Amino acid sequence: MTIFEKNRVMHPEKEIRAAYSENTIRVYQAYSDEIANSAIKNQTFVSPPFKLTRMTWIKPSFLWMMYRAGWSHKDKNQARILAIDISQDGFHWTLQNSCLSSHHFDNAQSAQDWQARLERSPVRIQWDPERDMFLNKLDYRSIQIGLSGEAVERYARDWIVNITDITLHAQQIKAIIDAGNIDEARALLPREDRFEVSSALASRIGLTKA
Repeated sequence: MTIFEKNRVMHPEKEIRAAYSENTIRVYQAYSDEIANSAIKNQTFVSPPFKLTRMTWIKPSFLWMMYRAGWSHKDKNQARILAIDISQDGFHWTLQNSCLSSHHFDNAQSAQDWQARLERSPVRIQWDPERDMFLNKLDYRSIQIGLSGEAVERYARDWIVNITDITLHAQQIKAIIDAGNIDEARALLPREDRFEVSSALASRIGLTKA
């Protein structure tokens, strides 16, 4: 039995897993030094250097963020990993005003209805394969949430409660993995639990029924 099989946890194909408290939920983003320094100083995203007119993607999965940013080593535009605690009210707003980014995942609407909804929605939902500590694909998916227009403005203005630079923590975990100390690295990963949403929201974003 491999280490992956030994430690596998069974998950529905699509569910929201996140670190959250009673009122907030944590998402991750990776940015350049300029944007990260501004975000830490202001405890929100300020334009400039952040561009409110561009779509920005938030990710509740720590390991998917590590995959996307290469543990902060991928490139200079993703050199700083930020943990962003946002209000659960704001997070629910994103789901309520979202559209799946691909009709492939949307079995409830015709392609025409899906396209019309996509064009008017300020939030896009994408489901990508979750990753393990070695950044290998797993057999279940992680939610990514793309914010544009009104959603970006609300995110920066209303939803952010706290921004923490976790770059050094991410790099520490990576170094421990590279040294072969897998149990030690696993103990440093954030705990991410299933985040429950209403049946209506689950249907809207394509959650898999448990």
